[in-house]
Amino acid sequence: MADKCPVDHSSLAGPSEKCPVDHQQRSTWASLFPSSSKDAPAHPPAPAPLPQDRETSSIPRVDGSNWVYPSQAQFYAAMARKNHNPQATDMKVIVPIHNAVNERAWQEVMKWESGQGGDVCGGVKLVSFKGRPKDLTPKARLKSLLGYSAPFDRHDWVVDRCGTRVRYVIDFYTGHSGKAGNLSFYLDARPALDTWDGARMRVERFWERWVGKMWSSKPTPPESVPSRS
Repeated sequence: MADKCPVDHSSLAGPSEKCPVDHQQRSTWASLFPSSSKDAPAHPPAPAPLPQDRETSSIPRVDGSNWVYPSQAQFYAAMARKNHNPQATDMKVIVPIHNAVNERAWQEVMKWESGQGGDVCGGVKLVSFKGRPKDLTPKARLKSLLGYSAPFDRHDWVVDRCGTRVRYVIDFYTGHSGKAGNLSFYLDARPALDTWDGARMRVERFWERWVGKMWSSKPTPPESVPSRS
């Protein structure tokens, strides 16, 4: 259990190889790189043994340890077992991006958790996670109808805040930025609306961002200057 990491990979890997981005569809990750091709041989053997070292995340578990990301070798093997046609040369790029995206996801969750009282009991912990790439959230569906690109993945993360469980929904979007075509990611993380606590946090954030902003932007009347006679 101690070597899992924060997003469900049950469709690809065994229990010891779970990690924070769902790779049910190879096109989600491997096809983002030039060396990945539909015409490439199906998961050819790696030209040399891939690195086995693993990176420990900053995401705490309820048992006091931190979630651990997969090694390049584990990542490759997990994708190959399900015939997702991974390319060994891509692993040194995919795995660091995989890890960085999930660190960013945790940071976004922590922005919501700031000031909610989790520091009283040693900090918020990630309890469980589930990849739901085929399930569009209502927000993502609405944005798609308005012409925006749909997220390439969705995850549900459940955190523990001093005994209170809060489910977070995270939509993962991908794009390219800059003249060099560098890959970029945008994460839309927010508490789910299935609990009072999640709904309260969403209302408070809306008030702070929009109502409070509009209120503070109202012009203030000029101060009266006593006339001199």
